[in-house]
Amino acid sequence: MSGNSFRAADDTKNPADGTTPEAAGGTIPEAAGGTGPVAAGGAALRPHAEDSFATELAALAAADDRPRPERWRLSPWAVATYLLGGTLADGTVITPKYVGPRRIVEVAVTTLATDRALLLLGVPGTAKTWVSEHLAAAVSGDSTLLVQGTAGTPEEAIRYGWNYAQLLANGPSREALVPSPVMRAMAQGMTARVEELTRIPADVQDTLITVLSEKTLPIPELGQEVQAVRGFNLIATANDRDRGVNELSSALRRRFNTVVLPLPATPDEEVDIVSRRVEQIGRSLDLAAGPEGLDEIRRVVTVFRELRSGTTADGRTKLKSPSGTLSTAEAISVVTNGLALATHFGDGVLRSGDVAAGILGAVVRDPAADRVVWQEYLETVVRERDGWKDFYRACREVSA
Repeated sequence: MSGNSFRAADDTKNPADGTTPEAAGGTIPEAAGGTGPVAAGGAALRPHAEDSFATELAALAAADDRPRPERWRLSPWAVATYLLGGTLADGTVITPKYVGPRRIVEVAVTTLATDRALLLLGVPGTAKTWVSEHLAAAVSGDSTLLVQGTAGTPEEAIRYGWNYAQLLANGPSREALVPSPVMRAMAQGMTARVEELTRIPADVQDTLITVLSEKTLPIPELGQEVQAVRGFNLIATANDRDRGVNELSSALRRRFNTVVLPLPATPDEEVDIVSRRVEQIGRSLDLAAGPEGLDEIRRVVTVFRELRSGTTADGRTKLKSPSGTLSTAEAISVVTNGLALATHFGDGVLRSGDVAAGILGAVVRDPAADRVVWQEYLETVVRERDGWKDFYRACREVSA
């Protein structure tokens, strides 16, 4: 079963220009993990989840004999298995997409099977967007019905806009109306996504109240409305650092079931997450990922965990924390950049010198205060740690 066949049958056209995936540039090679639409001229740099993991989704759909909510491509059990990983009866291995407490995923999945929308909340870098994308891919077979929240997101991004050429020529009509991703999801019974909900202005946020409570989107210009069909739901993400930017109204918050995504509980869990993602990204970028780099990944994770918690792993030394979040996502970025350095300017083996500059950039966001924090950490912790001399020298060199 291909990535395209797993998608909704009526989603075979490019929503922007109406072209088919083949006309837009062909399909993703099997080696890249799927057969979905790509940009003209070659394979997509980052295929959508439903394309990258089309084989796993198809295997789950074939083996899934449990009840499925209307218009869901998989049962809730299969969706959770897709995110958490497992081995099917036919031997197919489902890779974990999220490493964390199982109950968090189960609550998120069951929320989507109710009439409550889902809000994924957490500090930056806790995989909110990643989980949102994979949930939509597994439930609806399409993760692209997306509204990206910013301070400038207009109401039309959530409701609908107009093709002004047709509007001026023929007046208001359904043909002149340009549906938003949310409107399309309502009409097709699919899952819409809203990223960074708290960055959207409050009056625009509240556009969602009628959608989520009445499951209706009025079109007053036409005297019509779009009613959501069964299968529709919405996943929003927001991060804890944005509280107070555009706080959700109590009326809107009541329409969501909030699931908090925590930071990885243990160093081993975080190392596992970073290793998996770096391996996936490395394959897509033809980088020479290898087991030799695991020690450096563990060092990066250790540094990040100690600085953000304000104490060393053994609890003996109190530390100052820098202004940045030092999230798991940033650790993945640091290691991936180091892997690129090792591949293109080294011998392909990830070493301390390859990750040192990335760590410095992640830690020192405020040149004055954070540099002091970093220098103290280097001299009081890294310098005295057994087996870290090469890491200390590399960090001192880039920090000079």
